[in-house]
Amino acid sequence: MTSHTKVHGKHGDFAIEAKALVKRFKSGKSFVEVLKGVDFDARHGDLTMVMGPSGSGKSTLIAALSGLLRPEEGRVDVLDVDDLWKLSPGKIDRFRLDHCGFIFQGFNLFPALTALQQVTTVLKYQGLTPARARARAIEALEEVGLGPRLHQRPAELSGGEKQRVAIARALAKDPQILFADEPTSALDGENGQVVIRLLRRAATEHGAAVICVTHDPRLEAWADRVIHIQDGKIIDDQRRIPNPDASLAQH
Repeated sequence: MTSHTKVHGKHGDFAIEAKALVKRFKSGKSFVEVLKGVDFDARHGDLTMVMGPSGSGKSTLIAALSGLLRPEEGRVDVLDVDDLWKLSPGKIDRFRLDHCGFIFQGFNLFPALTALQQVTTVLKYQGLTPARARARAIEALEEVGLGPRLHQRPAELSGGEKQRVAIARALAKDPQILFADEPTSALDGENGQVVIRLLRRAATEHGAAVICVTHDPRLEAWADRVIHIQDGKIIDDQRRIPNPDASLAQH
């Protein structure tokens, strides 16, 4: 199969095409099939919501698409890579570093580092000079509204600010694909709204393929596409017109 995915795709070009993904986990003496032959694609410039109840397979799907969890069956064509899972583990790690951004509900920040250091550290791993890494990190933190908080450590930041540091860290790499796993679950309505608007902007202005796993139905208004997964299968897949001015009501 020849992949049609593109690294620097225009809006609407495929960034990921996955076919027939199967993932099983051992449970006692038997296996539980968490992904049951899932086909999935995502496009540059789209914010794709993957929704479903807890245990539906949505986080496992993200992990299989991003090179974090090897599926038993199926293939993932992504950007200029034909079948990601045929690469060596080291090359998969490098692919993630160079092309993917990740935002998790737990923030995953280093307690001893300032907001600025959290972002520059990742960029130095990519090979940027210290001066270039610092400039790009400041730019990313200013984009998420944290210009005045550059030198604060996580203990001095609110939950919403911590999540914005995590988003700045992901956006600073200018990723072609941005994975977000329950990015608003720990946040109130106001901070959740800031986060979802930043994800929307990553798709619209940065041209990233943004894939957001959530069980929060309030986020659907911002999506170009909403995919519902249940019991390891996609049961619904709808494109829609996003509303970038939607309001996230308080819990």
